[in-house]
Amino acid sequence: MFDNQYPKVNYIGNKEKLADWICDYFPKDTKSIFDAFCGGSSIGYEAKKRGLRVISNDVLKINYFLAKSIIENKGETLDENDIKLIFSGKPSKGFMYKNYGEVFFFNDECMELDQYRKNIEKLSSEYKKTIAFTLIRRSMIRKMPYSRFNLNWDKIKQLRDEEYSYEKYKRKRAYHNKTFKNHFLQNLDAYNNAVFDNTQENVAYNDDVFNLLDSVKADIIYLDPPYTGTMNNYHGFYSLVDEYIASKKVEPFENNFREKKSALELFDKLFSKLSNYKYWFLSYNNNSYPSKEDLIEIISRYSKNIQVIEKPHNYQITGKDKKGTNTEYLFIIKNENYKAS
Repeated sequence: MFDNQYPKVNYIGNKEKLADWICDYFPKDTKSIFDAFCGGSSIGYEAKKRGLRVISNDVLKINYFLAKSIIENKGETLDENDIKLIFSGKPSKGFMYKNYGEVFFFNDECMELDQYRKNIEKLSSEYKKTIAFTLIRRSMIRKMPYSRFNLNWDKIKQLRDEEYSYEKYKRKRAYHNKTFKNHFLQNLDAYNNAVFDNTQENVAYNDDVFNLLDSVKADIIYLDPPYTGTMNNYHGFYSLVDEYIASKKVEPFENNFREKKSALELFDKLFSKLSNYKYWFLSYNNNSYPSKEDLIEIISRYSKNIQVIEKPHNYQITGKDKKGTNTEYLFIIKNENYKAS
């Protein structure tokens, strides 16, 4: 067991507080895990700490970069020369300024982001670039009220007004108005120190999960798709960072598990394609659609060996505690038709 610490990510639906609980249920013969909707990579990171080979995947580019930084990466980190390079030069008018000035950030802040974007491309390795982008993401999230990019500009300005914030919420939230560089440097050591080599050949992918199920081999497939009926618009919340990376607009992804009309069909399609995996783990909660009973009915078409573990768990979202009782479900399925290759 490695003792490296998972860094602060701020990702809606992240399983950081549940990672130990989930991974403790992994069967003793487990040597590898496919984290198919890796998101903030908290499960993959805990699995890596336990010495497992981890294959990560996420359709969002920035989540892929996070996984590449702290899951696939064995030892590369950002040094003083890298930091000097990233923050060198003068702010410039690029993609962010032209498209998102006074949409999500002030014009001068967008110009800073554009300059950092150009400089990150000059870093000497792909791992250094992915760490830099994940730190920029962290900086952008820290400056954004509610930590997601789906507010209108008037609301953002209002919530970044420290006097208004104090009057309304008794908190000034001064961190919204600290510079990107300040947040980047504040989190640099945590992200650098999260990098370690667990002696396995871990790998990260950036793809639709359905394109990988036939080719990726692992003992466990861990599934944590967006929960229909909850705050699950990950494209709307975070694709701004993907656009920043690509310097162009990006289209919403398919097979997003967001729509009720397609959720049942997608889950059935998903479980029908898991013959490569000895164990299937699914994270879910009681506020989602389909229901626990619906999922059991779907899964039982492909395996009767189904166990559902329940745990009280309240998510904290949009800066306030979500009221009411939440139950986290962990579906553990043994593939009765599994044949080792």
